[in-house]
Amino acid sequence: MMESVFITAVETACALGLEVDACRKALRGCLGRVCPLDGGIPGLAEFDTLLAGALARRDLLKGRRYGAASNAAVAVSREATRRAGWTEAEIRESWLFAASSRGNAGEMLGRNAWRRPSRKFSASNTMHCEIAAAVSIDLGIRGPWQMVSNGCSSGLDALGLAWMAVGGGLAPRALVVAVDLPLVPELLRDFRDTGLLSRSGINDPFALEGKTATSGFLPGEAAVAVTLERGDAGTKLCRIEHYFANSDAYDTLMIPDDGGGIADCARAVLNAGDRSRLAAVCPHATGTVNHARVEPPAILKALEGRPVPLLPLKPYTGHALGASGLLDVALLAACMSEDWLPAVLPGLTPPACGLPLNESPLEVKAGDRVLKLASGMGGHNAAVSLAAV
Repeated sequence: MMESVFITAVETACALGLEVDACRKALRGCLGRVCPLDGGIPGLAEFDTLLAGALARRDLLKGRRYGAASNAAVAVSREATRRAGWTEAEIRESWLFAASSRGNAGEMLGRNAWRRPSRKFSASNTMHCEIAAAVSIDLGIRGPWQMVSNGCSSGLDALGLAWMAVGGGLAPRALVVAVDLPLVPELLRDFRDTGLLSRSGINDPFALEGKTATSGFLPGEAAVAVTLERGDAGTKLCRIEHYFANSDAYDTLMIPDDGGGIADCARAVLNAGDRSRLAAVCPHATGTVNHARVEPPAILKALEGRPVPLLPLKPYTGHALGASGLLDVALLAACMSEDWLPAVLPGLTPPACGLPLNESPLEVKAGDRVLKLASGMGGHNAAVSLAAV
């Protein structure tokens, strides 16, 4: 039988700010940070006009031993465990779940020379799992670590696996970390060539018609860490109710017209608690035309027609690929710990299926629920429900 598992601390670094309190403040003020790159990152001159959610400073990514993504993961992990109040002994016996879609892509592609790497670490810098290894080494974690790479659902899947390990009694506690740094020219060209990257710069993920119609996603950088503990923990931001995942078995890029496994995934999580207490749904909402068209009807199907408001957060931060699901959870948990949920950015278009957007901050009470969804390229879906405490 699963024990109750709580998120006890979070730390985030994304376009909204380099620590969670700044991010929460930006959400309270409805201040998005997706803007033109405009020469802010070396080597991206051809994408200067692209709207993206870049980190405000690059020092978080610098170091001689590890790749840029690994350096960011270490920084947020160290701060999250500090916020959780974990002792050295508690950190040492923790389990670690790390996630990323593209890992240290900058190092694999010969970029990120600005971080002054040591050639001695060239081989380890290009390992996907260096992210988990670096966190384990620098924090002194002796419990097992796992590296999850399930595309854009990576972070949410890592959280779900950690929830099972802690709730099932295998792990005494767990640290979950996710990071993606997609602002690399080769990656942006690949997304552009595939037709996934925004061509218009419209930051309105559910708009399908007119001058504001979405044409693809706007990328964002993010590193996020979350601590999980069982019910005897001191500080509790929110409770993780349930996790479920499935696959479409359909296509490497597209979600089928009927939404694939999204509805079943959402339904499995919703049925694990009181449906009447569902306050909001945080969708994947990348901004691709495929997502805009098929995700909302699938959510409505899982909701059995109930008009629960949608709370897409990517318009605030940009799409952080494999880190996006865990980033959204961390931002939601930070707000829920203060008994509220943020509003969407002003001016966003509701989906055509009729589901409303959460246009004003919501008060949440103990037991109120939020459903978070993610979908990975290749047709993998994940869902997590959070409950206010």
